[in-house]
Amino acid sequence: MKWIKIFNSPAEAEQALNKRNPIRLQLGEKSFCLTFFEGRYYVTDNACPHQKESLSGGTINYLGEVICPLHFYRFSVKTGRECQGRTADLTTYPTKMDDSGFHVYV
Repeated sequence: MKWIKIFNSPAEAEQALNKRNPIRLQLGEKSFCLTFFEGRYYVTDNACPHQKESLSGGTINYLGEVICPLHFYRFSVKTGRECQGRTADLTTYPTKMDDSGFHVYV
């Protein structure tokens, strides 16, 4: 695993991300889900463990849960846990923002 730079600045990251909707982040052959909640960025797997639907097509609710658009499974963006224990949890990935940009550890 290593740190990968995603955006060059906090302003670029903020411009790219809608606060209510996650975005798909493609790094090599792997797809991730990038979200923003309560002033922080979070990165999780993009495929819902239930039926592999893209979570980046979903929304973020007021509790900081990304909601799968297919069957409405809800996952904490902070921990990756499915809120009702109906399917496996998501893997979460560390992020950092500094003067050199926004990075994710994958």
